[in-house]
Amino acid sequence: MTFSLITSMSVFALAASLSPGPVNLLSLSGSARYGKRVGLIYITGATLGFIALFLLIGLGLQHVMVALPWITQVLQWLGIAFLLYLSYQLFVDSGDLNTDSSKAEPTFMTGAIMQWLNPKAWLASVSGIAAYIPEATTDQVLLFASLYLPICWLSLGVWVLAGIMLGRYFQSPAKMRLMNKTLSVLLAGSCVLLII
Repeated sequence: MTFSLITSMSVFALAASLSPGPVNLLSLSGSARYGKRVGLIYITGATLGFIALFLLIGLGLQHVMVALPWITQVLQWLGIAFLLYLSYQLFVDSGDLNTDSSKAEPTFMTGAIMQWLNPKAWLASVSGIAAYIPEATTDQVLLFASLYLPICWLSLGVWVLAGIMLGRYFQSPAKMRLMNKTLSVLLAGSCVLLII
């Protein structure tokens, strides 16, 4: 593999990971409300969940998806339904800053599962593999995944940092409700963009 191809794959991974999407918005919201520790645990789960999805697609599922294109549509609609549910949950959240209860904290597993239900993650995986390594040999898929791993985690880390900074400002339930409602609308809007 050439240096220019590795560079191109890295730039693609950066753009796909850093651009706003459901996981990014929940990284922002979770770290604003619960702090750095919770945010970092969530993005570690999201990163590893994405890498597992990427490897599964790269090592064979892409061939099934090409043969049965309706699977992609079903996964997309299931993911959108889940994201709209999360958007609703954010919208109706009370904004209560009582962080003693960890029941609503985003967890490692929430992050991992979120990627499997995230249409953006599926599209990034399929399009990245198709564009950069269409033959998808095991070595190529493993190299691409090894590039994606730190890039994805660091990109989501930027959203955690932004959330921590916003969390300092949103120190009242009213301000937290405003932030949650705004993020909820953005999350629902990202679903609309996935449909178009």
